[in-house]
Amino acid sequence: MEFQRYLSTEIDWEQRLIIIRGSRGTGKTTLLLQQMRKTKDQSVYLSLDDFYFETNRFLLLAESLYGKGFKKIFLDEVHQYEHWSKDLKNLIDNYPDLQIIATGSSILKIDRGQADLSRRSSLHYLSGLSFREFLALENQEYFPIYPLSEILENHLEISPQINDRINILDAFQKYLNYGYYPFFLNQKKDYHQKLQQVIQLITEIDIPSVENINYTTVRSIRKLLYVISQSVPFTPNIQSLSEKIGVSRNAILRVLDLLNRGGVLNLLRSGNQGGSFLQKPEKIYLQNPNLNFTFAASQPNKGTLRETFFLNQLQTKHQVTSSRFGDFMVDNQFTFEIGGATKTGKQIQGVPLAYIAADDIENGVGNRIPLWLFGFLY
Repeated sequence: MEFQRYLSTEIDWEQRLIIIRGSRGTGKTTLLLQQMRKTKDQSVYLSLDDFYFETNRFLLLAESLYGKGFKKIFLDEVHQYEHWSKDLKNLIDNYPDLQIIATGSSILKIDRGQADLSRRSSLHYLSGLSFREFLALENQEYFPIYPLSEILENHLEISPQINDRINILDAFQKYLNYGYYPFFLNQKKDYHQKLQQVIQLITEIDIPSVENINYTTVRSIRKLLYVISQSVPFTPNIQSLSEKIGVSRNAILRVLDLLNRGGVLNLLRSGNQGGSFLQKPEKIYLQNPNLNFTFAASQPNKGTLRETFFLNQLQTKHQVTSSRFGDFMVDNQFTFEIGGATKTGKQIQGVPLAYIAADDIENGVGNRIPLWLFGFLY
């Protein structure tokens, strides 16, 4: 309970309605309970996936609790409850001194349905552990957050300070294998088995609870995920996938979008693409490196692991798109080429604001920056 996630200092906890989205296993419940522990007001914790709410309306229970002096309600798993958005809207509108802090699936659309909460809520997204946070939990080594601009400008000074305190390359390999989800602390032995269960719950419970899909679509999701996981990063041929899975092109694109929002895949798009899920992504990655180990029959491809890590860590704070010259473009400004210790800059030669994120090095030089250092962004 003492360990604080990066998001805990970014949220204005005085807001009346706070909604924290995130994938399963990333620590939303712990963050909720930590905040509840800090409050001095009379408060209550409720999980809306409880069987009680199958036949009882949350709104009526909340009004009863309010009448007994409960002015703060901490809600977990709101996406599992059919009337969540309507009930939250009514409570916030009718009780000016009531505060609600809620968590829900990463796939949750706040402005969906009759009750538009986008104007009433403070919305946040909780990513899995950064490499920096993993070091705090695994090694009890606490390092500050380094913004991207500082890493690009001062990596020559930053990386030796970190290397003096820890065997960074050894710790980085552990993070890639099992460090993204906080439950690794108690479940290292069967971590990847637990992670398989998490993916199963996302695809079979979380996604259907938010999106109107049938059992056939759920099966298509599982088949598609297996096909993609055997070859990542995956350059999609939508027509080929459609024939292999046995569903239409638009259905494939919709499933990809659901898996992306559900925290299972990362879809890399070009900078000139809009937000429509009907546009084919440039590449498809698993959402984080731990999943590469979970799905791989043997040791995952090292190049894939590197790119998956970089995309995963950068996207929490930055816009990442495909690049004409390197592997990634960040914030439509910086070009990055990802590789090993011997990676040359030939591919990005002459490109302004271009950098190499190199694996297997402790310290960088010039525009060559240690890959692991991009795990200190949050």
